[in-house]
Amino acid sequence: MGRYTGPACRLCRREGMKLFLKGDRCRMAKCPVETGRPAPGMHGARPSKKSTEYGLQLREKQRMRRFYGLREGQFRLFYQRASLKRGVTGEMLLQMLEMRLDNLVYRLGFAPSRRAARQLVLHGHFTVNGRRADVPSMELKVGDKIDTKSRKQSQDAVKRSMDAASRELSPWLYIDKDALRGEVLKIPTREEIAPFVNEQLIVELYSK
Repeated sequence: MGRYTGPACRLCRREGMKLFLKGDRCRMAKCPVETGRPAPGMHGARPSKKSTEYGLQLREKQRMRRFYGLREGQFRLFYQRASLKRGVTGEMLLQMLEMRLDNLVYRLGFAPSRRAARQLVLHGHFTVNGRRADVPSMELKVGDKIDTKSRKQSQDAVKRSMDAASRELSPWLYIDKDALRGEVLKIPTREEIAPFVNEQLIVELYSK
């Protein structure tokens, strides 16, 4: 199955919460989640049935997968790799997703949303440690530097996003606004990521 290209708000309505798929635009009062629009589909307005254990686990997985903009196969691969690492699998999964290049571009404020960040990366607007980086799923390490290319198109796109951004910079990142450069200072903790889902339910789902 290919990547979802339909209305972003439809996914938020399905999950019953803001996934910030449109970035800061999701903070506007006319957000469908804020106005109380029901889930999409002919049964969306009906009272939901009591969720089963599997249903709760599936919803948590879908929320996280859609939040980071991954296909099912990609997400499952991240889980498999996280399960091989030392530590709590759920926290390892969160850290790996946060260290993706497209997510870091968004966290630094270089793009208004993760979808926009993915497009900017694919179009070659950034370098990592001085080398061209056009793979959104690229995982960065502590000390890696993300630079905006010197061409006018790249600089203008990043400046527009930074001027419009209203979110705070993550404490585990550093940004030089004049040079349009960011750096990974450390691996984020679970508290710094502040996940909106219970990642342990995702681990239980994939552990079956």
